[in-house]
Amino acid sequence: MPPNAPEEAAPVKTIDRAAAILSCLADGPEEGRRLSDIALRSGLGKTTTHRLLSALVSVGFVDRGENKLYRLGYTLYALGSNARRYDIADLARPSLLRLSAETGDTVFLSVRDGDEALCLDRSTGDYPIQTLTLKVGDRRPLGVGAGSLALLSFLPEEEAERIIATNEESRLPYPNFSSETLRALVAASRKQGFAFNDGRIVSEMAAVAVPVFGPEGGLTAALSLAAIRQRMTPERIKSLTNALKREAAALSELLHAREPSERSKHE
Repeated sequence: MPPNAPEEAAPVKTIDRAAAILSCLADGPEEGRRLSDIALRSGLGKTTTHRLLSALVSVGFVDRGENKLYRLGYTLYALGSNARRYDIADLARPSLLRLSAETGDTVFLSVRDGDEALCLDRSTGDYPIQTLTLKVGDRRPLGVGAGSLALLSFLPEEEAERIIATNEESRLPYPNFSSETLRALVAASRKQGFAFNDGRIVSEMAAVAVPVFGPEGGLTAALSLAAIRQRMTPERIKSLTNALKREAAALSELLHAREPSERSKHE
């Protein structure tokens, strides 16, 4: 390591490489992948790939079968199943169903994952024209889209500014979300208490979103609702925002009620 390199650079690089391997296995066939295939797809050398795979096997994150194929291990599955942040999808499902039934439009649940927004769930209403621009598992740079904008806007100001500045390259496919524009959208979202995307991704689609706060006031998720622009009149935006805030408050109460029982599991 160069003399002036930060001490944490090597561990972070190792984690990045391990994550690339795990992502490669997650996208692979059920029976697993060969070492050479993993190395090729992850962009790592065979020696490095083998060393990291051996470490991941030793902690149970990866399993190596008798056929010499590698696949995700049961320990990693258990960690994923017990990840508290994804419990929110189960808690939020009734809210999504209520909102989509009440409005006839499409409702989404999103969470922050690093500097991206991850769509955890969605529910479609019965209006004949639906806006299905996001599916479960889709990711976008923070700030791109209504739910993603809500997640960015209600972060601490310093953190939001860091993300805007460092996410410029990942936002290149979204020309209507320049850093200057995004700063203005964040300021507007904070002022009005909700995020609004007026055709910046799909010209004929608009969406509104509100933040969901968990225990101790931490930003936990965002609820958003998308519809064709003709349905997004000022009066209806106000009505939809109130409905979203109602369900966000209900979800926050569920998260607060869950917190003591979660703590007791670890005491």
